[in-house]
Amino acid sequence: MRRKLVVGNWKMNGSRTSNAVLLSQIVAGLAASGAASAVCVPAPYLAQCQAQLAGTALGWGAQDVSAHASGAYTGEVSTAMLQDFGCGYVVIGHSERRAYHGESDAQVAAKTVVALAAGITPIVCIGETLAQREAGQTDAVVAQQLGAVLAAISADDVAKLVLAYEPVWAIGTGKTATPQMAQDVHQVLRGQLAAKNAVAAAGVQILYGGSMKPENAKELMAMPDIDGGLIGGAALKAADFLAIIHAAD
Repeated sequence: MRRKLVVGNWKMNGSRTSNAVLLSQIVAGLAASGAASAVCVPAPYLAQCQAQLAGTALGWGAQDVSAHASGAYTGEVSTAMLQDFGCGYVVIGHSERRAYHGESDAQVAAKTVVALAAGITPIVCIGETLAQREAGQTDAVVAQQLGAVLAAISADDVAKLVLAYEPVWAIGTGKTATPQMAQDVHQVLRGQLAAKNAVAAAGVQILYGGSMKPENAKELMAMPDIDGGLIGGAALKAADFLAIIHAAD
């Protein structure tokens, strides 16, 4: 069985003071959970996470990474920098990066390749907009997005991926895909992984990233191909984040 994974995406939120309280509360509440968990934080707070979380059950990571190793790329962060701060994860291709920064499928694939090469687990985000869903294009859109990544990596590297399905229309809108709607897309994604490496595909964690909350987490994660969540707003409240983690048990 795949171990459940719950990852908090703090987006552009936090302060040194509030982070310290939040992290300590999460760590204190993790004790009995069988699920894996992590937080992906703004780059300035990676050092704080490393200092506060080393030796605990809570992992940490970044929200983006450059496809370049170093050089004249002002504002970018490299995999070597993430390694310096002990990052285990990096979110790649989040819908906000795709929408607001124009990230293409090719760029997402390139970032995935460098993360894998650095030994950092990429959480590759995939999902459709409301217009695409209403046009019946969901399967085609997610297949194209995942296909670009799979074309860039080896069959052996499939086992090192984490995917996050985030229906863009359900993020921050209060709307949520029904568990079956989410399961249907997760099943499509796993089938596409299996075409590249059937054995590895069975072990890949596919997270749901469309407004998972304490109220719907258990029902969503009961689906056979939903292996956890990529959590936005609820990850900023220790009680809510912990409730989702424990719903995965």
